Amino acid sequence: MTAYLPSLAGGMLIGLSAVMLLLLNGRVAGISGILGRLALGTQAATNAAFVIGLLVGPPLYRLATGQWPAVTITASLPVIALAGLLVGFGTRMGSGCTSGHGIVGLARFSPRSAVAVATFLLAGIVTVTLMRLAAP
Repeated sequence: MTAYLPSLAGGMLIGLSAVMLLLLNGRVAGISGILGRLALGTQAATNAAFVIGLLVGPPLYRLATGQWPAVTITASLPVIALAGLLVGFGTRMGSGCTSGHGIVGLARFSPRSAVAVATFLLAGIVTVTLMRLAAP
């Protein structure tokens, strides 16, 4: 059970931050929207604080545990870049990202978010299946 505690704590902190942002600022904690508003200079202090909070997570994890979080990336840089562009395109098409729709939208019983999350999951399943079939 202790192997799951970091993930549980992280999930609880994500939920807490999403609730605080919604209750205190009336904003949905969708990372694509927060980055977009930060780039435009809208509510710069709030959006910058949220992004800085995301970036200090790994160093805080290291302080708490004495080691960096385990991250393994096996894809090539071009594949990662293409994936990032497709995700960015998808967030514009879907009027939000997985964090906004999946964390806050579902909690608010948004039908649009339910469709978006189902689409995200289906696209992920299809992508992984195709990549596994194409792998040597």
